[in-house]
Amino acid sequence: MGAPNPIETGLLRPSRRPTIPGSPQSVAALLAPIVARTPDAEALVCRHRRYRYDELDRAANRAAHALLSLGVEPGDRIAASIGNYCEIVVALLGAMRIGAIWVGINRALAPAEKAHMLADSGVRLFLGDREMLRQVQEIRSRLPDLQWVVDAEPGIEMSEWTERLTRAPSEDVPKIDIDPFDPAAIAYTSGTTGRPKGAVHSQHNMLMPGAIARSVGRSRPDLTVGYALPMTILNVFILGPILAAQAGAKCVLMDRNDAVGIAEWIRDERVGQFASVPATYHDLLTRPEIDQSDLDSLEKPGVGGATCPDEFRDLFRERFGQEVQIGYGLTEAPTSISHTDPKQSAIPGCSGTALPHVEICIRDDSGRDVAIGDEGEICVGPRREGPWANVYIPMLGYWKQPEATRDALRDGWLHTGDIGVMDSDGNLFVRDRRSDLIIRGGANVYPAEVERVLHSDRRIAACAVLGIEDPRLGQRVAAAIEFEPEARVSEEELRELCASQLARYKVPERIVIVDAFPRNSMGKILKRKLVSLFEN
Repeated sequence: MGAPNPIETGLLRPSRRPTIPGSPQSVAALLAPIVARTPDAEALVCRHRRYRYDELDRAANRAAHALLSLGVEPGDRIAASIGNYCEIVVALLGAMRIGAIWVGINRALAPAEKAHMLADSGVRLFLGDREMLRQVQEIRSRLPDLQWVVDAEPGIEMSEWTERLTRAPSEDVPKIDIDPFDPAAIAYTSGTTGRPKGAVHSQHNMLMPGAIARSVGRSRPDLTVGYALPMTILNVFILGPILAAQAGAKCVLMDRNDAVGIAEWIRDERVGQFASVPATYHDLLTRPEIDQSDLDSLEKPGVGGATCPDEFRDLFRERFGQEVQIGYGLTEAPTSISHTDPKQSAIPGCSGTALPHVEICIRDDSGRDVAIGDEGEICVGPRREGPWANVYIPMLGYWKQPEATRDALRDGWLHTGDIGVMDSDGNLFVRDRRSDLIIRGGANVYPAEVERVLHSDRRIAACAVLGIEDPRLGQRVAAAIEFEPEARVSEEELRELCASQLARYKVPERIVIVDAFPRNSMGKILKRKLVSLFEN
């Protein structure tokens, strides 16, 4: 199939080709510097095996040749749905070395959500564990572009993927020219209009967060990086294995996301840098079966993905002797664009200042900067001065959505759709996330997705999905339902409907029935007036 046509995909080619200071220039070449310096350094650890950097480099080359021998070409889309195991890292590195486009598919998503992403991206090859393979085989008739489904069950000595790696014709770097500004990965956002959009990133984009982390001392060779969040999420992969490799550090892929399991990984591998959501940290700090000495290796605990209740801030400060570091980021960036300083006193509602490679501005609907303290749309562009001037390039666009791409990327700036305020010190305060985004325990839930599923039942006249505050998870998903005359549906049926098409964490936990919705003059439901319905 070859490289995607920009006209067909609706993507924008970068007008600049900047060099990233102090970093490899492509993910394909990511391991070369550390292999040249310290090939025996430990690179990657999962439940089933460990890789040194020279071993990981050879495995990535074998993966690249295995993909080529299957018939995969540069520009083809490769999808993977595997847990946090070495197989997924080796596969992605191999894909980058042949110029393929990576699509991570979260295992927690419902089969209907997986089907949309696979079909929309035109995936040709799918790698998955056996449960994911079973799901994909059931929907394969809806995936006309899918040619190969490969068993990559973790820990199995002779899975099909392992056999192909073993039989790969070479351990040499493939002779393929890699353009770091070509499309390299598609990260699906939750759907603001009911269907997820695929944010497309280049290899250049994927290296920026790690380069910045290294430049500001957030990563170093002796600081082990650990992640329990799914590696199928591109932002997690960027902040995990890619960031660790840019620093020459070890990356630990945690295959348990419960607090006890995470504490064991931190203790056994001496993890120093770990990021998760407030709910996970809350459990790490309060579960009686966790010995707090298990967390002693943590130097740089990071928190993201949800609001932080005061109780949690107090727990965090008492245990780690610093403030929670809060940031603002998004899939389209990719990852974070602002951070607070954990050494400074917390400012309520603040998401920190811009990272060194970006500038943040607040603009009105006509694209003009608003006055300090006024609300407007949060926009992100490259830093214009200093060592990182003009190095940052935002996403290439949304896959096959040219109108959405043009709307998001205007005048060289990424228009986030989120509403915020900046003060005179450059501190960012996020007022409203796009389309009333719900952040449940760090996972994004867009109401439009859930509302689309609920509206598929014709007995529902109208519905509104919103987030209600929760001290542990940040928010929980709630739904208000208005039925057609004489119609009724049980709460159990409504939840079963949602569970059949959505990931479990998107299913409403609270449901209330209303006779009629409060609406504005344009007929739009006033969600803020529904919050009180869920206060009891």
